[in-house]
Amino acid sequence: MRIKADFDLCESNAVCVGMAPYVFELDDNDYLVILTEEVDESRREEMRQVVASCPRSALSIAED
Repeated sequence: MRIKADFDLCESNAVCVGMAPYVFELDDNDYLVILTEEVDESRREEMRQVVASCPRSALSIAED
């Protein structure tokens, strides 16, 4: 599964960074960076929660 971000919607609130710092981080300019788009299937529920927690609904899960 892949994690996608709509950077037009993203406000870099960093909720996702706090929930999954191994997948997301903010760069030096406070822009969201996806460290790894490919996330192991065993983390599906965790990623579903991260996506649902995004205040701007900027994240999604894409199937391979």
